[in-house]
Parts: sequence; C-alpha cells; structure tokens
Amino acid sequence: MKNSKFVFDKITKLFEQGLISSKDIKNELMTILKSKRDEIVFKMKLTSKDEFEVLSKRVENLEKKIGQIKQKKKTKSARKS
Repeated sequence: MKNSKFVFDKITKLFEQGLISSKDIKNELMTILKSKRDEIVFKMKLTSKDEFEVLSKRVENLEKKIGQIKQKKKTKSARKS
C-alpha cells in the first residue's frame, strides 16, 4: 500500500506540473519505476554497488540496442508499401 501511494503521489505531481504529453509521462513513470527497482535490489543486497552499476549500464545498453532494432524494423516495413 505504501509503494502504491508513492507512485500515485508522483503521478499527481506530474499532472500538477502540467506534464500532459504522453511521452513525458511515460519517461517519468519509467524513471520512478527504475529508481524503485534499484532501491529493492539494494535492500536485498543481491550484488555490490559496483557490480550493480556495471550490470545496470549493460542493461541500458541492451535496451538502447533493442530500441534501435525496433526503429529499423518500423522504417523497413514503412518503405515496402
């Protein structure tokens, strides 16, 4: 309940600040969720901080590559009309 209240508070703050664009809201929610994920991992002490930073950078790089691949697929399918 505490975590859901935290997320709802963040969402209401976004609306109060006037962030109406869906991309802005999506990016802000992803940032909030990633920070919560990081907090959970640190509390569980699964890895050291250094290891976690290295692994999180690897994941970010993979996410960027996936995004680039998806963009390439979208542009290829659009050109074949």
